[in-house]
Amino acid sequence: MSEYDFVVRGARLIDGTGAPAVLGDLAVRGDRIAAVGEIGSGAGGRVIDADGLALAPGFIDAHCHDDRALLDTPLLEPKISQGVTTVINGNCGVSIAPLLSGRPAARAPLGAFAAGSPRYERFSDYFAALDANPAAVNSACFCGHSNLRHAVMDAVDRPATADEIRRMTAILGQALRDGALGLSTGLYYPAASSAPTDEVIALARTMSRHGALYATHMRDEEDHVTESLEETFRIGREAGVPVIVSHHKCMSRANHGRSKITLPMIERAAREQPVALDAYPYRASSTVLFPDRVAKCDRVVITWSETMPQAAGRDLADIAAELGCSDVEAARRLQPAGAIYFQMSEDDVRRILAFPDTMIGSDGIVFEPHPHPRAWGTFPRVLGHYVREVGLFSLEEAVRKMTSLTARRFGLSGRGALAPGCYADLVLFDPARIIDVADFADPCRPSEGIEQVFVNGVPVWSRGAATGQRSGRCLRRSVASRGV
Repeated sequence: MSEYDFVVRGARLIDGTGAPAVLGDLAVRGDRIAAVGEIGSGAGGRVIDADGLALAPGFIDAHCHDDRALLDTPLLEPKISQGVTTVINGNCGVSIAPLLSGRPAARAPLGAFAAGSPRYERFSDYFAALDANPAAVNSACFCGHSNLRHAVMDAVDRPATADEIRRMTAILGQALRDGALGLSTGLYYPAASSAPTDEVIALARTMSRHGALYATHMRDEEDHVTESLEETFRIGREAGVPVIVSHHKCMSRANHGRSKITLPMIERAAREQPVALDAYPYRASSTVLFPDRVAKCDRVVITWSETMPQAAGRDLADIAAELGCSDVEAARRLQPAGAIYFQMSEDDVRRILAFPDTMIGSDGIVFEPHPHPRAWGTFPRVLGHYVREVGLFSLEEAVRKMTSLTARRFGLSGRGALAPGCYADLVLFDPARIIDVADFADPCRPSEGIEQVFVNGVPVWSRGAATGQRSGRCLRRSVASRGV
C-alpha cells in the first residue's frame, strides 16, 4: 500500500496566504492534502514532476452565474481551464432556485440567467440534482432577491407589501436551511430596482439568525456609486450581516477616477462591520442589453439576441449602420439581448484589483453565444497580464486574492490553502507562460500555461484538455459556514 495517492515533486509552492513561494513537494491522499514540504522518495504513489512549475490552491471564482451550466455542461471547461476549482453562484439577485411553477414570465435578468428546464422550486431540489450529477468543480450558491420577488409579487415595479415580505422571508429561510450561502440582490435591475432599502433590510435580518451573507450588485455603479455603497453598508449594519460588494467598479467617463473615493469608503466601513468586495480584470462589463445605457459607452458588443441571433459578437454601431438607425434604436430592435459595455477606466480597474481586500471573480456567463472573455480568461489574465506584464502585485498576492481570501470571506472551510488536511483542490501552472488567450473577438479559448488542475484530489484538467472527471461537490452553507 502506498502512503500517498500521488506526490507533486519539485514545485514552487504558493500556499495561498500571500507568503513567499518555496520549493518543495506536496502529497495527496484521497481528497485531502496529506503532507507539504520535503517528502521522502519512499513514500510511494504516483509522482508528478513539477520541475519548478507553480503549485497553488485551486482558484475560487468569487462571483459567477454558472448555476445552470453546472448541470448542462458539467465539465465546465471555461472554468477548469483557468485553474478554477470552486465557483460562487446565485449572484446579482438571480439564482436557479427558487423558481416556482405557475408564475408569469420573469423580467431581466432573471429570465435570461435562470431560464430553462427543469425548474427548481427549492434549493434542496437543485442541490440534490448536483449531488446526483456532479460537475467538475465545487459550487456554492446564493438565493436571489429577484427570485423571491418574482415568487410572491404580482408586479415587481413597486415595493413589496408587509405580507409579501413575510412570504419572501419564509422562502429565504427555507433556502438558508437547505444550504444557500445567503441573499444576493441586483438592485440595479428592473426586477428589484423598485425595492426600497427597508425591504432588503427586512429580508437580510432573517440571515442574521442563520449566520448567512449578503452580496449585492448595487443600485448604482455610476453617478450614485457612493450613495449605493452607503446603502450597502446600512443594510449590513442594520441587519447585522456581513456584506459583499459585487464586481466593484466606477462606470461612465464622468466617474472615472472615483475609485480613489470608493475604496477608502470601503476601508473605513470595514473597520466597523464585515465588508468584502470582488472585481474582474477588464475595463468592459457585460449584462443584458439596456438601450438607455448605450450612449454612455465607448463601444457596445452584442453577446446574444433572441430577435437577431446573428448579431452575437458584432458591434452595436455596425448593426445600427446596417439597419439605418441610431444605436439606441438598434438596441431596442435586438431585444431581448445581452451586451458587453466598454465603460470603465483602466486606472480604476488596476486600483480596485490592487486593493488588498479585493477578491477575484469572473462574473462570466459561459452559456452566451459570444460571451465576455472573462468567462474563459479572468484568472490567467490576473496572473499573466497584471502580475507578470504590468507588475501590479506579486504572484503570491494574486494567488491570495484568488484562494485563501475568498475561502475566508465565504466560509469555505478547508479550501483555499496548501496545508495538510485541506482539500486537494490544486492548480499546477507555469508563471512564465500563463496568460489569457480569450479576447473580445474570439472569447471562447482556453488560456495558456495551466498544466494540471485537481478537484478534491482528482485530475479534471491536464495538458490542455478536460479529463472527463467530475469530482466537484455541492458546498451547502453547513459546509460553507459564515465568512467575511
